[in-house]
Amino acid sequence: MDYKLQIPTGYYPQLNIQETEQAIKLIKDFFELSLSSELRLRRITAPLFVKKGSGINDDLSGVERPVTFPIKSMNDDQAEIVHSLAKWKRLALAELNIEPGYGVYTDMNAIRPDEVFTNIHSIYVDQWDWERVMTNDERTVDFLKYIVGKIYSVLRRVEYVVYENYPQLKPVLPTKIKFIHTQDLAEAYPDLSPDEREAVVTKKYGAVFLIGIGAQLPEGQKHDGRAPDYDDWSTEAPNGQKGLNGDILLWNPILERSFEISSMGIRVDKAALNAQLAIEGQEYRKELMWHKMLLNDELPLSIGGGIGQSRLCMFFLKKAHIGEIQASIWPDEMIAKCKEANIPILK
Repeated sequence: MDYKLQIPTGYYPQLNIQETEQAIKLIKDFFELSLSSELRLRRITAPLFVKKGSGINDDLSGVERPVTFPIKSMNDDQAEIVHSLAKWKRLALAELNIEPGYGVYTDMNAIRPDEVFTNIHSIYVDQWDWERVMTNDERTVDFLKYIVGKIYSVLRRVEYVVYENYPQLKPVLPTKIKFIHTQDLAEAYPDLSPDEREAVVTKKYGAVFLIGIGAQLPEGQKHDGRAPDYDDWSTEAPNGQKGLNGDILLWNPILERSFEISSMGIRVDKAALNAQLAIEGQEYRKELMWHKMLLNDELPLSIGGGIGQSRLCMFFLKKAHIGEIQASIWPDEMIAKCKEANIPILK
């Protein structure tokens, strides 16, 4: 069995299963309303699957295999269950003719069969996918930070609402989120791995937005992988640092580790798409439908991301395992070990 399990010492859930289910609804309803208001987003309906070969599906770090199936009534044409909706949302913005400063959000459900089971990883993924139209003048790190600040303010509001309803769940988020670039992090901790760097800086500040994920750092390695055709990780700032994207990381006191809540960023324009496809040796993608539309100026400039629903609930409800929030499939051995450690896994 391929899984990794962390058992927090002395763990016991602070809410029972019924209370947990009620609290999940409270968090999801309040967060969705608050995010929509803060970023001026309209809710839309999203697909569970897209046609294979269209270039619409999210390729994540480029190696994960999507679940694929034939469609009988379409001559067995292949469809793929989405990994996320990173590129699909820009199509929606164009089709709905959304103006700059406004956007869309949706509930995204996905299957990622290549995930290794851990306390925070499941083969079932649920997140809020959001996308907002922007102007060319806004394609800056400062604007990225501005949007991150808005999202972080929503996280702190949700934490307080949870505390109001469940006083045993004490707030832990700091007043402000810390911004740091992956290059600065590498220079500060050259002897640590990327995961170890994230743990050190997130424990220090409590909440971090880590900028610039996907580009090669001066040390010759990437902090982490990103597909070349949605986030802009190659655009260079005046200080020489690359990237207009990043991750929101929170310090998780239950698991005592860095905890990624969101991957997001300013999306590629034509120049960034051409550059990143060349860097990754994937210029063949220019012939795919979605990529042709972007290169033909048929898609708006945008900023967007995904925010994990189960992870968000897991964090605010102080759970040790994402399986306490979502029903999924887990290795029998993992379920048994969790039961021995007072971690009730939903099945």
